[in-house]
Amino acid sequence: MSTSEIRLERLTRREFRQALDDGHFQVAILATGSIEQHNEHLALGQDIFSSTHVAELAARQLYPDVIVAVPISIGIAEHHMGFPGTLSAKPGAWLAVVFDAVESVMRHGVKKVLVLNGHGGNVAPARAAMNQWKLHLAQTQGHPLPTADGTNYATHGEFGEALLDRDDPGIDFRFHSYWDLVPKEFAEEVLDTGAFPGHAQEFETSFTMHAFPDNVRTDAIQFNKSNDPSLGTADKGRLILDKAVEGVAEVVHDMLGR
Repeated sequence: MSTSEIRLERLTRREFRQALDDGHFQVAILATGSIEQHNEHLALGQDIFSSTHVAELAARQLYPDVIVAVPISIGIAEHHMGFPGTLSAKPGAWLAVVFDAVESVMRHGVKKVLVLNGHGGNVAPARAAMNQWKLHLAQTQGHPLPTADGTNYATHGEFGEALLDRDDPGIDFRFHSYWDLVPKEFAEEVLDTGAFPGHAQEFETSFTMHAFPDNVRTDAIQFNKSNDPSLGTADKGRLILDKAVEGVAEVVHDMLGR
């Protein structure tokens, strides 16, 4: 493949097909986030910008093994709807789109998918659905069991273990928020408040000052009720971003090795 593109939607069908034929793009990263208020000083797209940026930097390090699928920008953000500009999806609708995106990628042969999340409101619904998603994907996209009707298993628990606990079930599907891959001790050392990820506080403000400085309205920080954002610096953001990318790369390396 002549291009070094790591975003799925920028490739042609021929380029993507040839990449798969060459054994590339063994892992897909699907970024999720939100469009929502981030206090007075950060852009509404903070969450999806951040998760996508971390995903892209990790994918560039690991090219050509990793492709970044189209980010899912809108998240579950009803708790932010009191603030104009927020866009919120219903949990069922959001989960359906995320699952369908994951399944679509797997149907094309990329059987290892990491959903890299950047919005706290997406976490609980996704975690609740993960086991059911894995069971379905292992049955429909993974390696078949010796018997497909479950008659060899006394309980549904045994059947589930047989699907997912094999040495090679044929799929690898994971969900992580990017901040989960930043060690707690590291973040507490870097940040004056020690609090992360927070919401448009020191952590996110620092991240954005480094990664997307145009998305920070520094003159508006004074209008927030909390003083924590004023502690943000681009240097802190660089350290946080580098550690997040390192954490994602470690997860993907593990997926590649399985």
